[in-house]
Amino acid sequence: MTTFVALAHRFLSGRPTVQIRSIAWSVFSRIGTLALAAVAAAVGAPVPAQASQAVEDFFKGKTINIYVGFGPGGSYDYYPRAFARYMGKYVPGNPAIAVQNMPGAGSMLAANYVFNVAPKDGTALGVAAQTMMLEEAMGGAAVKFKSAEFNWIGRMTSVLEVMVLREGAKAKSIEDITKYETIAGGTGPASPTEGYPRLLNKFGGAKFRIVSGYKSVTEIMLAMDRGEADAVENSMSSLMRIRAEDLASGKMWVLVQAALERSPTLPNVPTLIEFGKDEKAKAALAFYTSSAAVSRPLFASPGVPAERVKALRDAFNATAKDPDLLAEVSKAQVEFDPAPGEFLQELAQKVAATPKEIVELAKQAVNPD
Repeated sequence: MTTFVALAHRFLSGRPTVQIRSIAWSVFSRIGTLALAAVAAAVGAPVPAQASQAVEDFFKGKTINIYVGFGPGGSYDYYPRAFARYMGKYVPGNPAIAVQNMPGAGSMLAANYVFNVAPKDGTALGVAAQTMMLEEAMGGAAVKFKSAEFNWIGRMTSVLEVMVLREGAKAKSIEDITKYETIAGGTGPASPTEGYPRLLNKFGGAKFRIVSGYKSVTEIMLAMDRGEADAVENSMSSLMRIRAEDLASGKMWVLVQAALERSPTLPNVPTLIEFGKDEKAKAALAFYTSSAAVSRPLFASPGVPAERVKALRDAFNATAKDPDLLAEVSKAQVEFDPAPGEFLQELAQKVAATPKEIVELAKQAVNPD
């Protein structure tokens, strides 16, 4: 039984001042005798001149709205606003691009709107939680969409998420988390701050005791400083900005990374998948970890004409190389790891085709006790 395998291909070059890893992913999985069919995406096909002209004529003078499923501030809001500033010049017809915040139901409100209500003509794009594919697969009550039917435009960036432990915790090594109770701070049952330790308990034999109710990761870190909590989940880039000295000194150390394969940034830190004790456990962990590959997505409604989808994807890819955008993200010191829409389209198919047995294993693991 083979779990998800990620094959990364670097295809964008970056400036010396910013580390940009633009990765075109192909994720292949086979569980038991089930072979998952490759997605027949219409990419790279030549577009007739009349179709190109029709796309330009359609978008000219229009506004493309990006509906963000979160409030202002934070990375889910930052990236679409950054792309919106530059992407319009690469879309045929040079439409205006506006960002509208539509928070609610953990960002599912925006995803539902783009799928069911928004115009299906290429003028409505969405940004939702990286777990949106998982929420659908696990039967989330707020989900009113089918991920594989969205037209995925691109991933604006990935975010490398990790769990860190404090120096004063009883656990001093990876092996120790199976021997000693370790307190993990949590911000809610649906949050990765609680999902990752639950997965490690279920499939890796860890002894995390989750203390929920914290309002933010920052609050959990303060609790770690006071010795009230031992571990927290956070993005590596955030940790490097606010706790670089603690990581360098050993006051905090990285236990695990949530990625389909080890990041070059952390070559000696195991992935969540590596903690699985058997192939079913590894498959369940890979299924849950696939959300890290989705990260900060941009998607269009289903039913958008193919030539407009291609135009939007081409514009996205061009924007990801735009010198002004690269300078902006460099100055902001944020992660920037874009990937093409075809990658997300295929990943949505893979997640949707995950056997129910594996989905149920992951669902049972992350649900509160």
